[in-house]
Amino acid sequence: MSVEQGRRRYGSSGVIGAPLDRVDGRLKVTGAATYAAEHRIEGVVHAVLLGSTISRGRITRIDTSAAEAAPGVLGIMTHLNAPSFPALTPFITGQGAASQAVMPLTDDVIHHAGQYVAVAVAETLEQAREAARLIQIEYQAEPPRAELESRLSEAYPPQPFFGGIPPEYRRGDPAHGLDEAAVRVEQTYSTPIEHHNPMEPHAAIAVWDADGSLTVYDSSQGVFPTRQGLAEALQMPIEKIRVICPFVGGGFGTKGGLWPYTVLAAAAARQVGRPVRLVLTRAQMYTSTGYRSQTVQDVKLGARQDGTLTAIVHTSTSIGVAIGEFPEMAPSVTQMLYACPNVETKVSLVPMDLGIPFAMRGPGEAPGMFALESGLDELAEKLGLDPIELRLRNFAEVDPESGHPWSSNGLRECYAQGANRFGWARRNPEPRSMRDGRWLVGYGMATASYPTVGFPAQAKATIRADGSAVVQSATADLGTGQYTVMTQVASEALGVSPDRVTFELGDTRQPFAFVAGGSSGVRSVGPAVKMAAEAARTKVAELASGDEESPLGGYDVELIGAEDGELFVRHDPSRRETYAAVLGRHGLDEVTGEGGVEMAMNPGGRRVNAFGAQFVEVRVDPDFGLVRVTRALGAFDIGRVLNQKTARSQAIGGIVFGIGMALLEHTVIHPTLGTVVSPDLAGYLLPVHADVPALDAFFVEVEDPHVNSLGAKGVGEVGITGVAAAIANAVYHATGRRIRELPITPEALL
Repeated sequence: MSVEQGRRRYGSSGVIGAPLDRVDGRLKVTGAATYAAEHRIEGVVHAVLLGSTISRGRITRIDTSAAEAAPGVLGIMTHLNAPSFPALTPFITGQGAASQAVMPLTDDVIHHAGQYVAVAVAETLEQAREAARLIQIEYQAEPPRAELESRLSEAYPPQPFFGGIPPEYRRGDPAHGLDEAAVRVEQTYSTPIEHHNPMEPHAAIAVWDADGSLTVYDSSQGVFPTRQGLAEALQMPIEKIRVICPFVGGGFGTKGGLWPYTVLAAAAARQVGRPVRLVLTRAQMYTSTGYRSQTVQDVKLGARQDGTLTAIVHTSTSIGVAIGEFPEMAPSVTQMLYACPNVETKVSLVPMDLGIPFAMRGPGEAPGMFALESGLDELAEKLGLDPIELRLRNFAEVDPESGHPWSSNGLRECYAQGANRFGWARRNPEPRSMRDGRWLVGYGMATASYPTVGFPAQAKATIRADGSAVVQSATADLGTGQYTVMTQVASEALGVSPDRVTFELGDTRQPFAFVAGGSSGVRSVGPAVKMAAEAARTKVAELASGDEESPLGGYDVELIGAEDGELFVRHDPSRRETYAAVLGRHGLDEVTGEGGVEMAMNPGGRRVNAFGAQFVEVRVDPDFGLVRVTRALGAFDIGRVLNQKTARSQAIGGIVFGIGMALLEHTVIHPTLGTVVSPDLAGYLLPVHADVPALDAFFVEVEDPHVNSLGAKGVGEVGITGVAAAIANAVYHATGRRIRELPITPEALL
């Protein structure tokens, strides 16, 4: 549906919820959308990064003479001549902006394979590549720590997450709860390293002006945090830095913090006195811009004979590195998802010589729910209960951690409507009992849940003399539809059709917005946009109310509404006037309103989560162990749905992500070299069309008056949660083989 079709069908006051096409869609399909590396900058030169070939040790010798003498070379930067970079404040554990705390090129120590050891800058990309090749480096290598499972005894507790969430949690008496259980499940579940692989590689262009100010075009999920991190790394005033990113070619979390390549691009540009473009290779994105950490998770479940949970103990060990911390908080979902009086969770890290892990779609919950929801399926089988019934018997009527009511919780409806739409009642619970010819057929399900984060956000709305509007907030659109949804929010608040609204984002000269991550965009930026648009509308209404020549003159502003570009008296709609007429009579080119929110994570103590239920059908070849997902359905509660089309796109995208997690994705680290074995899309398997069936996703809209003024939660990450467990549970139902280590390969089933 086009914007114009949506306007005719829904009107300017009913546009929220309409499945409008993406307002930025034409720019993207015609190639007119400008991504980080594509900005045209006069005099730009090229930088290429050189990565370490060892995983642990020191640099003993660097010879850059041949590189410096090569044609077109403008400069070579190593730890011998790089500026002095301070230790950076981490985004995750220190309330800073940096994805990793220790910058490369600070000394001769090598912490991981692929660590940047030099930057070559030249007139052309080919010359820069050749210069990087000519740099000679000698190392004193040490045996790297590259295996997690063999070193679990070295695990240590991480720093608190986001500056306050502790790595350990307990309520009640879990040991006593396990002792009194009639039925217990105790198992270990494992997930591998996974990589984000967005279509657009990480890239930056850095431009210094004569006055010492810096402009950076970066592929970023948050221009303001990027600016904050650059100011810290370059030790310069934050107001002298501008960061621009109007389009992001996919992120999934990897572009949610400042990475060293952006700092090095700026430092190199300052060194050579020219604008510098730096684009990472696909292989460099496997070593230098984060990944989902490997986890080893132990789950203990205890229940009474009727299925009531008596205890859950969920511990997870993941990767720790010397250049910073990103604890994969896999057990966090266990603390809040089910009504259980006795719960214990713990997160630990094992020191390894790898690049730093980072947030990847559904961080924590995606691997954590694989373990928890697989364990619940095992418990349901032991109890002889339907998996949905087990979950319903442990449904949390209130937040189990705080005892407070939820902001809203439509999980019961997701179970019921999802099961009905999927045809769950046709499932024969006996493993290996369902067939389609020679194929074994299995049904599996799991709960989905993800917190929707609330961050501070600001917006500005300007009504122009012709009645059109421009709305700004420095958020990001990773392909999620933020441009479109914020256009709809502003359209409805202003009473102007969507095609008369332009939403602008991705520039630190715009009003503040934080990282577009943690499913925070709609929840945080949406209310600010609504507030700014309403403020601009009110200003125009005040002009009309105080104007004797206006049909609205003398009426209180509270009595004046807006629709189709006109203000009108609510109880007498015949009295109306266009925005353009009001501004024109007062000789104004524009009227601007501003809005901002200081978003509480849990408003009024109420936890804000998106919920859902995942249902999957698989077919398994009994001779070759080949697994095919033949049907998948997700039913989700995300509060008010602002755009049915973009929300559904996010939901099915999450399910596809989960199919990859369950069956394909696995970054292999060489156990003795500590290097990524296949740092490319030839060796890292992702779902393609042949792997993905027709998917079904829909929304159970539950009113949430607490989350924000729109009643809208986030949808970006809940779609992946529970998918891997649902697939693993379906594989067990089909084959009778319980796979507890991802990905589920044919070898594991044979």
